[in-house]
Amino acid sequence: MFTGLVETLGVLDAVKPEKGNRRLRVRAPAFAGSLAIGDSISHDGVCLTVESFSGDHYEAVAVAETLSVTALGDRRVGDVLNLERALLPHTRMGGHWVQGHVDGVATVLSSRPREGSTEWVLKIPKGLSKYCIDRGSISLDGISLTLGSVTTTQITVNIIPHTASATTISKWRAGRRVNVEVDVLAKYVEKLLKDRK
Repeated sequence: MFTGLVETLGVLDAVKPEKGNRRLRVRAPAFAGSLAIGDSISHDGVCLTVESFSGDHYEAVAVAETLSVTALGDRRVGDVLNLERALLPHTRMGGHWVQGHVDGVATVLSSRPREGSTEWVLKIPKGLSKYCIDRGSISLDGISLTLGSVTTTQITVNIIPHTASATTISKWRAGRRVNVEVDVLAKYVEKLLKDRK
C-alpha cells in the first residue's frame, strides 16, 4: 500500500528482456541502501518487488501481464521514474490509498497555465470515468492527485509547481501514456451495491 506521495525520482539504468518479462535496474541513491529483498516499490504507479540490490541500485522484474496493462513498457533506459516505498503503519497519510495496481492507461492531451498551477487534460479509458468524481482522488504514474473536471473520456488535474518539480510531471508532453489507478473505495462500493436493487 502506498500514499501516492512520490518519495524520490529514480533513473532506469538498464532493461533486460527475460522471456516476455523485463528486468529493470533502477538507480535510487535516496533509499537503495536501506532496501531488503521482497520490498514493494511503486514505479510510476506500478508495484514491483525488489529482487536484488547493490550500492545505489536495485533490480525488479515487470512480468508480461504487467507490461501489457500499464505504460511501464514505454519506459526506456535513462528515463526518470516516480518511486515510493510501501508505507509504514506510522507514516502520515498525506495522499490517498494507492495499491500500485494499475487500472488502465491514460494519454496526456494538453496543458495550460492557470493561476499559479498548470492544468493538464488527459484521456482516460471510458470504463474508468465512472470511478472518478470532481475533487476526488486519482493516481497518475503513482502520484496522488485531486481531480478537477471529469467527463466520460477526459479528466483534468491542476498541478502546483512543487508537485511538477518533485515528480515526472515536468516531463509530461502531449501523447505520453501514464498509468491510472482509480480510488479503490469506489470499486468496493460498486461491488457491494452490484446485486442490490
